[in-house]
Amino acid sequence: MALAYFSTWTTYGTWLPGDERGWFERGQGIQPADLMRNLEAALRMAADAVTLDLQQRCLVEKTIADHCAIRNWMLHAVNCRSNHVHVVVTAADRAIEVPREQFKAWCTRKLKERLTTRNNWWTQRGRDLYIDDEDHLADVIAYVIEGQDR
Repeated sequence: MALAYFSTWTTYGTWLPGDERGWFERGQGIQPADLMRNLEAALRMAADAVTLDLQQRCLVEKTIADHCAIRNWMLHAVNCRSNHVHVVVTAADRAIEVPREQFKAWCTRKLKERLTTRNNWWTQRGRDLYIDDEDHLADVIAYVIEGQDR
């Protein structure tokens, strides 16, 4: 059993397939930039890309903390940025993707209370990693809390 999970997901439209920074393809891992694929993905977007403002970022972090309290999950770290979210959580007896899916759903509900015209807040899925030891946990927590502004 993992000690914790490290989940990351992006806001809608901010990191498309083919992105110049590279991109993650499910089952295939990190992929190189692909200008045509990126253009095709941009043309398929149903709405403008989402950039969260400070108030929205605070709401996301509070929603995640509140959800962890309700579920009795240990929240080790959360950091909502303008275009992505990082969470480190221990959620015993849950599949690795369950916390991320629940966080995204509850954050969507809370964000929609303030901006009812938007439907798409997040990209599909996200990335979840197992954290199996205390040293790795400490490193990931430091990255989430301190490494985002570097």
